[in-house]
Amino acid sequence: MSASGKWDVTMNTPMGAQQGTLDIDVDGDTLTGTMTGAQGALQLDNGKADGNNLSWTANMTQPMPMTLEFSALVDGDAISGSVKLGAFGTASFNGSRV
Repeated sequence: MSASGKWDVTMNTPMGAQQGTLDIDVDGDTLTGTMTGAQGALQLDNGKADGNNLSWTANMTQPMPMTLEFSALVDGDAISGSVKLGAFGTASFNGSRV
């Protein structure tokens, strides 16, 4: 099953749980899309898809500039993974297809 579609996700950050939406489009081994949350919408960059394994980055500007580095695994209608939060360590996230 393709990872393309809309996903409701929760990131477990040092500032508490952060809710958001991922809109992902996979074409071959290329992943594009947007991530929307309390801080607005972020473009997904450097996206790659290898079967059910996904990775991408997003450049956050608020509340402080930071590059978020995601790795994820899609299992049917579930997505889970980790995100490197710059100097703030790594957080887990999970979600489900909308």
